[in-house]
Amino acid sequence: MINVPKVRVIDDEGENLGVMYTREAIEQANEKGLNLVEVSPNADPPVCKFLDVGKYRYEAQKKANLARKTQKTQDIKEVKMRPNIDTHDYDVKMRNVHKFIENGDKVKITLRFRGREMAHQHLGMDLLKQVQDDVAEYAKVEAFPRLEGRQMLMVLAPK
Repeated sequence: MINVPKVRVIDDEGENLGVMYTREAIEQANEKGLNLVEVSPNADPPVCKFLDVGKYRYEAQKKANLARKTQKTQDIKEVKMRPNIDTHDYDVKMRNVHKFIENGDKVKITLRFRGREMAHQHLGMDLLKQVQDDVAEYAKVEAFPRLEGRQMLMVLAPK
């Protein structure tokens, strides 16, 4: 005896038509002007459904577009400072950092050294340590301070 594949069929209204031969199910789908689509291949017997494939793809694409639209992208905002920054300037920069992190963005803090300031890198490290302490309650350090050429970088992310 030849093993003829059988499938469980669900029609376009979602009603179970029972288990039938695959060829028979395809013929019924064609009569309705639809396609027979395998929905659950791992079931025993596999579950198939009468669908309009074009409409199904269109719906799936619409769902994907909606998901992409509602998804929040995370930007990286940059705040530039100098090692001998004044207290008021520092406060203004920190307000900006706070605002960026509240909006859900990452913040890259760039500390630029000019001329002989390179000899006093410890001042830059102290400043970045102060920034880290000031934002500790609402942000975490994602990339710890590191020196790249004439600038020191640190990346903060919302908690």
